[in-house]
Amino acid sequence: MASARVLMLGDVVGESGIRAIDAGLADLVRSHRADFVIVNAENAADGFGITPSIAEHLWDIGISVITTGNHIWQRSEIRDYLPSHPTLLRPANYPDGAPGTGSCVVRSGDLAVAVINLQGRVRLPNIDCPFRKAERLVKEAGEKTKSIIIDFHADDTEEKEALAAFLDGTVSAVAGTHTHVQTADARISENGTAFITDIGMTGPVSSVIGFDPAIARERMVTQMPLKMEVSGEKAAIRAVAFEIDSNGGRCTSIDTIEFVPKL
Repeated sequence: MASARVLMLGDVVGESGIRAIDAGLADLVRSHRADFVIVNAENAADGFGITPSIAEHLWDIGISVITTGNHIWQRSEIRDYLPSHPTLLRPANYPDGAPGTGSCVVRSGDLAVAVINLQGRVRLPNIDCPFRKAERLVKEAGEKTKSIIIDFHADDTEEKEALAAFLDGTVSAVAGTHTHVQTADARISENGTAFITDIGMTGPVSSVIGFDPAIARERMVTQMPLKMEVSGEKAAIRAVAFEIDSNGGRCTSIDTIEFVPKL
């Protein structure tokens, strides 16, 4: 049975998260024998957005596909950059006219994996329906490969679980991002679709979702709109590793990862 091994990293937060990837990615790729690496990097530029230089650095160190979310538009320079870089994804369910693409297919030897990036609508901007968009994109991707992975960048657990149920048996995995906290519900359905509510964050360990705890505390206590700043503490990589039967697209294993590399 031919299989594709995919390593998928949760939201990279700031320079701390990038340093953790620089220090630890090679070890994770080796230990999990990963054929493909996907990383959500919508928070990589000082906690908000991504820049072309960060994207190029991530590709240079071995990232196959970069996914994003609601902060993709934070840096204006990324808008003109997206259309010519098809493995830097923005959520596919933004309305027509938004620059860039929300899905791609990447190959490694005889293996191919489709990656689809979607954004939820509960407590997030009310963009196009992720369910209907997913249904169409999964059908299109299925003509190229049976190994299909969804990054669902969403805030609400119900919405994430509902999408996994909606796509059950038609995709290899639905992995949630956005909340920055790794959940303990990784599982594979009887129909071979893996699911986790949230992969978690690749970023500072001693932080509040990646940001300076003192500022976060003051924001909560005073309700003042203080600017969040990325914590500079040691960082951890949170990720999941999938093994997928590339002939039928069924996920055969899912493992959660928390790894603190030596910086």
